[in-house]
Amino acid sequence: MNRLITISSRGDILPEYQETPIGHLLEYHNLNRQFGSYANAELLIGMCMDNRKHLHMPDNFAYIIRTGGANLRYSEFKVSYAIAVGGVRCIALIGHTQCGMVNLIARKEQFIQGLVKGAGWQPQAAEDHFFHFAPMFEIGNEVDFILSEVKRLRLRYPGIVVAPLLYRVEDNRLYLIRENTLT
Repeated sequence: MNRLITISSRGDILPEYQETPIGHLLEYHNLNRQFGSYANAELLIGMCMDNRKHLHMPDNFAYIIRTGGANLRYSEFKVSYAIAVGGVRCIALIGHTQCGMVNLIARKEQFIQGLVKGAGWQPQAAEDHFFHFAPMFEIGNEVDFILSEVKRLRLRYPGIVVAPLLYRVEDNRLYLIRENTLT
């Protein structure tokens, strides 16, 4: 986790994010910045659907798209809508530790049995469902996936600031992800 930048003060926020909605999100969540009042969203947050994460931020500050692994590949129309109609100019893509979309194959039997017992599926249909969709939603390593998805979103929306973040479930704090691991 040496690729994470701890945010314990305003000075820890990278210069390109200071005084932006991304910097404000980090201040609201980690530094208890006093909430501002917002009539319109200033930020789009893409984050995992995991129930263990809750962001500390004011009402109306951000659009939030929650999807497994913070994978926005299949939510692009919603991203485009937030930009084109909602007017946001920044995206915070937030992965998290202990993500269930990592190593999905290890959960195959649990997934199948859960659909059989909980939803009344036939075992073969549940297995087929798993093998059809798991490759689309497997993210590998949380940090590496967020960095690759940030790169993809920057290419798709070159006029939008896109920042890679990680939510550590262990301490409920947000961290910036260092993009250049050589420094």
